[in-house]
Amino acid sequence: MSVDAAATQGTVPLPRRAGAEDLGIDLSDRDFWLLPPAERHAVFDRLREVRPFAFFAEPEIPNLESGPGYHAVTRYADLEAISCQPAVFCSGKGAVSIQDIPADLNDFYGSLISMDDPRHARIRRIVSKTFSPRMLERVVGSVESIVDEVLAEARWKAAAGDGTIDVVADLAAPIPLRVICDMMGIPAEDRAMVLAKSNVILSGGDPELVEDADDPLTGLLMAGIELAGLMERLAAERVGNPRDDLTTALVTTEVDGERLSHQEIASFFILLLVAGNETTRNAISQGLLALQEHPEQRARWVAEPELTRTAVEEIVRWTSPITWMRRTATQDGELNGYRFAAGDKFLLFYAAANRDPAVFAEPHRFDLARDPNPHVGFGSKGPHFCLGAHLARRELAVTFRKVFEQLPDLEITGPPARLRSSFVNGLKRLPARLGGDA
Repeated sequence: MSVDAAATQGTVPLPRRAGAEDLGIDLSDRDFWLLPPAERHAVFDRLREVRPFAFFAEPEIPNLESGPGYHAVTRYADLEAISCQPAVFCSGKGAVSIQDIPADLNDFYGSLISMDDPRHARIRRIVSKTFSPRMLERVVGSVESIVDEVLAEARWKAAAGDGTIDVVADLAAPIPLRVICDMMGIPAEDRAMVLAKSNVILSGGDPELVEDADDPLTGLLMAGIELAGLMERLAAERVGNPRDDLTTALVTTEVDGERLSHQEIASFFILLLVAGNETTRNAISQGLLALQEHPEQRARWVAEPELTRTAVEEIVRWTSPITWMRRTATQDGELNGYRFAAGDKFLLFYAAANRDPAVFAEPHRFDLARDPNPHVGFGSKGPHFCLGAHLARRELAVTFRKVFEQLPDLEITGPPARLRSSFVNGLKRLPARLGGDA
């Protein structure tokens, strides 16, 4: 849907920058993101109904200047229309930060996500070529053994202790981290650092995960520098000593005479940690929580393994691990009855769009057989659809199948500790027990 054609005939354009103060809603309040999901989705329901482009002041972040504010996009149709028009709603001003950040830092932390064409197309072509069928087959094959190892370690930990584990630390976090590190060829001695620094980058300023809650930006920068240093070192090593890993492929792959620089490879590695590690981690942890809360759905999946395809898609829709991405208007225009101006910021709330009743029948019902399921958990249509969606689906399918087989006695025993972040819908901890009363 183009901007010119987007306005519905006969509609009256909504007033620009209509806030939601009268509704008692502030999506920039960090404490809002600690609310139970049902309460957050009730707010999204209200916004979709009466204030679909609600305007909010930007949250205050130490050492970053707040901008003019942003529009919250909560309807599926609006989100899809914006995603399909990258020339009008760009990513290059910053897709993963509400505040504007310096261009070099934007490239460093956002990589492909925070780029526009032609640079986005150039780098994506090179990266896509490295994701060859042979490479993907090798990685997909390793998922099986990695999940087996992680589940065995969790079983051993429970048996050696009091029968308890933390779903996040013992199951959900190590599986995608090991997959990515194995894929990139990260040495075993560096993997704990990779996990710790990726936690900082995606902490959303949560005081538990940053060293200095009064200066989270410095912690973010230092985490990125350490990860980039690791990847630049490995990329340099692979020039003279190639291996059968993605780092080697990224170093050596050439498209139209161009290769990625070592800095671009480092930025892409950080993107993998964001889009691959964190997304899959939170889909696993919150998926297991959802199955505990809906035991009839879990029982059905166990009894009907053929549900796996639709079940994985429903878990991604239900959890929506990445809550939003930002787009910035490059020109004045109108979209579905709403006037906007060049420079306006839009946050595409995927979690809200994934519960839009105009698209999903009974959107607040967890249904592992839901089909079709056009969720936007991997992004919407357009050039920024998740490059690793196939791998993420495979990781989730294998993980849940093997949990059913190897940890059938897994029981969540307490409430989750939620990440205090608007960007990542994450859990920090989720207590569980193996072996009943063991």
